[in-house]
Amino acid sequence: MADVRIGYTCMSEQSDPRALVRDAAAAEEAGFDLVVFSDHYSPWLTSQGHAPYVWTVLGAATQVTSRVELMTYVTCPTMRYHPAVVAQKAATTAILSEGRFSLGLGSGENLNEHTVGLGWPGVDERQDMLEEALEIISALFDGDLVTYAGEHFRVDSSRLWDLPSRRVPIGIAVSGEQSAPRFAPYGDFMVAVEPDPSLGRMWDEARGMGPSRKVGQLPVCWDADRDAAVQRAHEQFRWFAGGWKVNADLPTTAGFSGASQFVRPEDVAEQIPCGDDVDAVVEAARAFFDAGFTDLALVQIGGEHQEPFLRAAQERLLPALREAAESSDPSPS
Repeated sequence: MADVRIGYTCMSEQSDPRALVRDAAAAEEAGFDLVVFSDHYSPWLTSQGHAPYVWTVLGAATQVTSRVELMTYVTCPTMRYHPAVVAQKAATTAILSEGRFSLGLGSGENLNEHTVGLGWPGVDERQDMLEEALEIISALFDGDLVTYAGEHFRVDSSRLWDLPSRRVPIGIAVSGEQSAPRFAPYGDFMVAVEPDPSLGRMWDEARGMGPSRKVGQLPVCWDADRDAAVQRAHEQFRWFAGGWKVNADLPTTAGFSGASQFVRPEDVAEQIPCGDDVDAVVEAARAFFDAGFTDLALVQIGGEHQEPFLRAAQERLLPALREAAESSDPSPS
C-alpha cells in the first residue's frame, strides 16, 4: 500500500511539556511524517506522572518543527472544553503551524472529563454531545457567524476571526458500529486504536466518497534489554489491557491501578512489542496496514526513553515499516 505515513506520539501522560516539545522536534529530525499529541488532564497510572496542557505544548511545537503534520490524538470537545473554544484553539494552531495541524476529536474518557464536576454521561449521551460539537466546530471552520441552540450546547453569535488558509481537517475516533457510521459524515479522516478492517469499511460506506484516510496508533517499548522493556511496559501501560469500554469509564488513576492489578508483565508483552526486535514491531504494524490504515503513530513507552527509540527509528524502524507498508495487502473497503 503506497503512501503510508508513520507517526510519532508525544504522550503527555509520561513527559513534562519541555520534553514533549524537544521530542516533537527530534521526531521530525528522525524522519517521522506526523507527530500526534494526547490531550489529558490526568495520566492513566500514577507511575506515568505527567499531564501538561497540550494546547500550549502544541503552540511551542509549531515553532520547533517545519515539516511534520501535528495532530491531537484525541481531544474531547464536550466537557472540559466547549466546542467553540476547541474550534478557536485548532484554528490558531493551524495558523501557527502554517497549515500543518489536524484536529483529532473523540467522545472522551471519564478520567479527564470528570475534572469539571459535571458528572460522566452514558455512552449514548456522550455521542449525542459529540455530534452537536462537530456541528458547531464545522460551522465555525466555515467562517460563519454561528448561533446554535442544541440540547447540550449553545453558541451566541460567534465566529472565528483568525482562520487558516486551508480548512483544518477533522479526524474522529471511532470504535464500532455505533460510532463509525454515525460520525463519518462529519470527519475528513478516521481515528482508531484497533486494526479492525470493518471500521474502515463502515466509515467509507457512511461517507460515500471512496477510501479515506485512517489513522491508527501502536504502543511499543523499545529497549536493548527486553526484560527491562517488559517491566516498564507493565509499570506504565498495563491500563491498555482493559479495552476502551472499560478505559472510557474509570475516573481516577487509582481506578486504573485497581482494574489492572491482575495484569501480568507477560500479558502486557503479548499485546505490546517489547525489546529491540524490529520484526516484532513490523508484525504488529502490519495488522494496521492490512486493515487499510494509511497512517500509524508509534508510542514509545517511558518518557525518559525517547532518545534511543528515535535513533533506532531513524536507522532501522522507519525503513522497515515503510517497506512493510508497501508490501501490505489491505482488506478491501
